[in-house]
Amino acid sequence: MAAASWYHRDISRVVAEELLARAGRDGSFLVRDSESVAGAYALCLLFQRHVHTYRILPDDEGLLSVQVGVCGVQSRGARGAPHPQHPQPAPVCGFFLHELQDVSTLQPLLQLEGASPQQNTLPLPATVPWPSLAAEPPLPWCLSPSPASDFMGFLAEYLNHHVQLDLETLHLGHPQLRHLSTTLATACRALHSEIDFTLVGLETLGRVFDSPMSPHSPAREQSLLPSDADLEVLLHKISTVNHLLSSLEKKVLKSLQETVSRHNLVLPSVVAAPPPSAKPLAVQSFEVKAGKSQRVVLMVDVESGTVTITKRGSRSPEELIPQDKILQLIKYQSVQSKVRLVCARESQKSLTKDFVFASARKREAFCQLLQLMKIQHSNLDEPELISVYVGTWNMGSTPPPCSLASWLTSRGLGHTQDETTACIPHDIYVIGTQENSLGDREWVEFLRASLKTLMAIDYRVVALQCLWSIKMVVLVKPEHERRISHVHTSSVKTGIANTLGNKGAVGVSFLFNGTSFGFINCHLASGSEKTHRRNQNYSDILHSLVLGDKRLGGFDLTLRFTHLFWFGDLNYRLDMDVEDILTHVTKKEFQALLAVDQLTLEREKNKVFLQFSEGDISFPPTYRYERGSRDTYVWQKFKPTGV
Repeated sequence: MAAASWYHRDISRVVAEELLARAGRDGSFLVRDSESVAGAYALCLLFQRHVHTYRILPDDEGLLSVQVGVCGVQSRGARGAPHPQHPQPAPVCGFFLHELQDVSTLQPLLQLEGASPQQNTLPLPATVPWPSLAAEPPLPWCLSPSPASDFMGFLAEYLNHHVQLDLETLHLGHPQLRHLSTTLATACRALHSEIDFTLVGLETLGRVFDSPMSPHSPAREQSLLPSDADLEVLLHKISTVNHLLSSLEKKVLKSLQETVSRHNLVLPSVVAAPPPSAKPLAVQSFEVKAGKSQRVVLMVDVESGTVTITKRGSRSPEELIPQDKILQLIKYQSVQSKVRLVCARESQKSLTKDFVFASARKREAFCQLLQLMKIQHSNLDEPELISVYVGTWNMGSTPPPCSLASWLTSRGLGHTQDETTACIPHDIYVIGTQENSLGDREWVEFLRASLKTLMAIDYRVVALQCLWSIKMVVLVKPEHERRISHVHTSSVKTGIANTLGNKGAVGVSFLFNGTSFGFINCHLASGSEKTHRRNQNYSDILHSLVLGDKRLGGFDLTLRFTHLFWFGDLNYRLDMDVEDILTHVTKKEFQALLAVDQLTLEREKNKVFLQFSEGDISFPPTYRYERGSRDTYVWQKFKPTGV
């Protein structure tokens, strides 16, 4: 089946509908892989301006049977559709369909592809083996080679037979390559109809915004002729399309502006967060404890590249440290608010100072400002340090809110950034989502627009990897785009029988200069009693994802990267009664909850996530909030499936 011209392996339902709409003739069809059932196919048929879908399933004997359904606006349109009376051959991506069996004579549908469960109430059809469909009249499927094979055939014919004739013509002193022109005109004949279709649409849109339409170009007038085999006509048409595309946007903009001015219209304002100020970052002050009891103020001036140490109550600084004299910044792990600053001194040993901040949050802000200061004032061509933001979100199959500011700036619940550093942009953003119902391109553009609003930076897309509703987007600052190479993506299904993609993982890996990064976003099996299955999901993902350097394929995935980030909806639960959990949440006793956390317990048994370091858990359980709330939980869930 893979060699057939009407078979499109990896296209989506939307792309299939676009191809059929472009053909525009009843009876046009193609076959693609089913998006919802692994191993199945979908036959897409255009009839009366609707695309109807028939699911094709293999049976136990290896034969194919058809379930009839409709994937369009009208869910039952195919059942009573009239029989097309010998339509003209309809070209769709290289195939021709002369006649189709009346759709009303086929068996009813078990499940409509793309329809809601309430619509799927028709009885189970009797299976019809694929060969019997071909034997029952009237269903002669007449196929022609694909456009690519046609084009190569014309070129092969010219090179094998006609190029010698053109050589003889040149030898006689005639510069025209008549046989080449004829071959190209014949090979490009199908392009005329596509360009005519595009021209009609562009000129129609142009007339809407410019009533005194400019005179038709020669290409447009000639396109009305019954035959367009001349290459010159084709070139004129292409030139006309180029002209219309380049002028149409300006024409529409001018027309709309004149309409607003003429009728005194007030355009609705778009509510958006103001872009960050272009003025230099203000000097930030931190009151800290130095030594046993001394109180000092640390002032960080990112623009000048200095750190000033001043005793509390004093007006004159005690010490001024340039950024190039700062050798090391060490965070204490035992005391989350303590840091050690190591500085260089002329003709002396290095100076070491310990500071205790008011909170771990203030310490992180100080460290981030010093990192930013070192980057801005570094004379190196390549950065020594970069910051990476990793976010995960189970969207629950609902659209996102208008603003993601609190999420993208880490100002929500739990471990949050200090307000002094919240809007400092990261070098790389990695966004993982589960149950994301948005289209891939729509989601990417929404994220880029959100970051541009917050940071005034047009982030570039490094990778997008999706498995059903599990998505991962990697965005990078424009100045780092050239530093990223060897991008690899992969996905693993861990749903029912490891064939469904409602559960599983997506992965992205790349090199940033010489440093290897790996990112894994997963959605593991749900249910309190399915701890073992989640562990098995983790193992399957670990052994099945294909990421990183192929030469390291024999090594465990966790050993192939300098930095590996694993995130997502892991679905591990708390082994405690709901009432007791809510009591601990109210008192913010999160350590008591972590003691009964399935993931923590499985890690202590060395069953999952060996050698991984988990971030600080200082926020309440997020599963399962009442929709739109951060105060009320809904712990009863009725699921349509058993997954």
